[in-house]
Amino acid sequence: MTIDEVLTRGVAEILPSKEGLAEIMAKRKITLYQGFDPTSPKLHIGHMIGLRKLAQFQKLGHKVIFLIGDFTGMIGDPTDKTAARHLLTKEHVHKNLEDYKNQAGKILDFDGPNKAGVRFNSEWHSKLSEEDFLRLASHITAQQTMERDFFQERLKSEKPIYLHEFLYPLIQGYDSVAMGVDLEVGGNDQLFNMLVGRTLMKDLENKEKFVLTTKLLEDPSGAKMGKTEGNAVNLTDSAQDIFGKIMAFPDKMLPLAIELLTDLPVNIVEEKGPLEAKKKLAYDVTTQIHTVEEAEKAYAYFEKTFQKRETPEDLKTVKISESHLPLLDLVFATHLASSRSEAKRLINQKAIDIDGQEQNDPAKEIEIPDKGFVVRVGKVKFVKVVIK
Repeated sequence: MTIDEVLTRGVAEILPSKEGLAEIMAKRKITLYQGFDPTSPKLHIGHMIGLRKLAQFQKLGHKVIFLIGDFTGMIGDPTDKTAARHLLTKEHVHKNLEDYKNQAGKILDFDGPNKAGVRFNSEWHSKLSEEDFLRLASHITAQQTMERDFFQERLKSEKPIYLHEFLYPLIQGYDSVAMGVDLEVGGNDQLFNMLVGRTLMKDLENKEKFVLTTKLLEDPSGAKMGKTEGNAVNLTDSAQDIFGKIMAFPDKMLPLAIELLTDLPVNIVEEKGPLEAKKKLAYDVTTQIHTVEEAEKAYAYFEKTFQKRETPEDLKTVKISESHLPLLDLVFATHLASSRSEAKRLINQKAIDIDGQEQNDPAKEIEIPDKGFVVRVGKVKFVKVVIK
């Protein structure tokens, strides 16, 4: 990719200017980063957007830092949250981040000649004194923070805004100063936090810090992929699950998903049609996270089970002790739904069938025959259910 392509594809905004950043990149190698708070043990496809952007800079020879927010992760970014997050313990956060480098390593290069660096923001935040923090706090006003839409919504609905949430942008913003970077990358929803870092860099170091925000991958309802229950595509998912979940994307999401998650031509939907474009998208993303061989197997599995409506031969068998149980309990017992709420959502979305018969009543009593039956959950997940 060229400098212009890196600064254009999937990019929402560059501050203070795209032209200024391009000029600097043409003259020298820059240092850039994106922060990832370990509030969950799994990175997902939303994180993949930022990782891919970092990897594009890395391939141009620039110095990339994969920042793990082990300090900020204890607080949790309040951006767009309608209620306060629960504070996480240091032990919980460290447990969550154990596999982060391995997951990010599916996209970033941590071993090559221009290997990405890994930093933890507890390195500097744990060393800040109360005096240091007070001086930092003098660079941002309460009015600036209170103007944020989600805080205003909480005020209107009389929901509490805790001081640690209020100070989160300041804490995140100091990461830029501590690492002395030239550029911060983040989702478009992170703009406020990133601009705080830009302000701190100017005030404390008299240095320009560029901000690059990426577009967000949203479903038709406007919810970010990876945040809403049931729509997460995790980087730890199997090749088969990743392929199947992407094939379940609404057609309206395709142009944006192709732009953000692949290097495929953005007009491929018009040229190939939604189904073929979606298969190319699913295959491309799966090869980035897994091997080509695994992606090809996932492709073949999808075509057999979905397009040809065939039941897989190598079905997993789940043994259940009860001969009668409600549909909701049955779906949860298959282990193909991570929670009862997800099982209920799948049932309501008509994503469940038994031996080819659609099931849509969570309370319906299901009888398991002696020979068992095949339960389909979603588009490409099947399991054989039998009585113990």
